[in-house]
Amino acid sequence: MGDIRGRGAVALGLAGLVAPLTIALGATPAQAASCTTAAGPYQKQVEKFLGRPVDGRQSTADCKAIQAFQNKHGITPNIGYAGPVTWGVMDLMNKQKAVGNNPNRDGRCPVNKGRIACVNLTLQLSWIQDGSHLVYGPVPVRTGRNGYETRTGLKKIYWRDIDHVSTLYNVSMPYSQFFDGGQAFHSVGLSMWNPPGSHGCVNMTPATAKKYWSLLRNGDDVYVYGRKPGT
Repeated sequence: MGDIRGRGAVALGLAGLVAPLTIALGATPAQAASCTTAAGPYQKQVEKFLGRPVDGRQSTADCKAIQAFQNKHGITPNIGYAGPVTWGVMDLMNKQKAVGNNPNRDGRCPVNKGRIACVNLTLQLSWIQDGSHLVYGPVPVRTGRNGYETRTGLKKIYWRDIDHVSTLYNVSMPYSQFFDGGQAFHSVGLSMWNPPGSHGCVNMTPATAKKYWSLLRNGDDVYVYGRKPGT
């Protein structure tokens, strides 16, 4: 989320390619944190997700695998404990993957508006459709945390700034496309599953934000619905 009082030139869109939604488990270098020997309340579910032996008992290898996942996605504390936050992220990933190539199966995003960008807060997914035709996505996104919820409803993109910088948070917001006050689509250098969420904007990977920039224009519709887990 950013203050839109700044002024910047609206640049031409840059086309980008993005891989289909996948669950990548490679870890960034682990931070210096001790590994817990305690089994968490979601031990078996987490073991299954990570492809570990599902026995409900914490092993050193289990802990290291859980800790690597936590480090990759910015989950704290990153001590390898199979708690509700870690399992919540994994459960959301499973639900996102299950959507496949039919993100509007519930018909919630309007199909009578022509080209429209849809945001499902419940599943933390976004896509672009034209009528009932899927144009791009679905892709995972990171929306507003508790107290900074991304506002729901039908909106329109009204201002685009490829090199926007938020004066509220003093952070770069590349490929910003504003659709509701200070709320916009834009890229971030974080995992899309990094809790607890944004300050209201719809965060995207750089590749996704570039693709949205190339596909959308001022005046295009945006529809946001559902409720982000934890809000």
